[in-house]
Amino acid sequence: MKPNFDLSGRTAIVTGANTGIGQAIAVALASAGAAVLGVGRSSMAETEEQIADAGGRFASFSADLSTIEPVDAIVDAAVAAFGSVDILVNNAGIIRRADAIDFTEADWDAVMDVNLKTAFFLSQAVAKRMIPNGRGKIINIASMLSFQGGIRIPSYTASKSGLAGLTRLLACEWAGRGINVNAIAPGYFITNNTTALREDAKRSSDILARIPAGRWGDPQELGGAAVFLASDAAAYVHGTILPVDGGWLAR
Repeated sequence: MKPNFDLSGRTAIVTGANTGIGQAIAVALASAGAAVLGVGRSSMAETEEQIADAGGRFASFSADLSTIEPVDAIVDAAVAAFGSVDILVNNAGIIRRADAIDFTEADWDAVMDVNLKTAFFLSQAVAKRMIPNGRGKIINIASMLSFQGGIRIPSYTASKSGLAGLTRLLACEWAGRGINVNAIAPGYFITNNTTALREDAKRSSDILARIPAGRWGDPQELGGAAVFLASDAAAYVHGTILPVDGGWLAR
């Protein structure tokens, strides 16, 4: 049977859709036929333009995801704009860098709130819509730090490790109710979160030496994985953490 990657007639919510990974995934989903509600704090005009150029449909919703206060409004906005919510991509995330010995409670809480707490409660909110329909796709954006420790990013590592565990738990609870919950674990990509690493000549060189592909990833290279997990082609894929890493974990 021919795999079906068509997302026509489906609505996706993508958080952090203004730039980088979220923008690339939003464009990929729209190009596959989905209507997309982009969520973020800053302008998503560039994302909207790219989706329009691809012939897709897009609406934006401004929200501060450091709190769960806007969660229900986000879901309601997707339904109001496009009639349903079928796909959720929990991409929004922040990072704070400091040695563990000096790390502050404020930086710990800020990262955990956005990267893990809001991701859970937004998943819960969309699942309440998806379960009565008997289908839905939730895609969490994990990290290499879901598998490894890293350095100088304790709350980020904890949040991404937690997100991988949450992906598995939700898959166990919701697979039998028609919802596929999976995650993509990007390797080292050219994004705002990796600017400090790329600008540090030694760290950048060390990272590139570890990547078999020999280069930083382009966010657009995550689009195919997102479309796959959002589509019927992944109907029997539950609870997986899919690395897209240029071979990083293989070395």
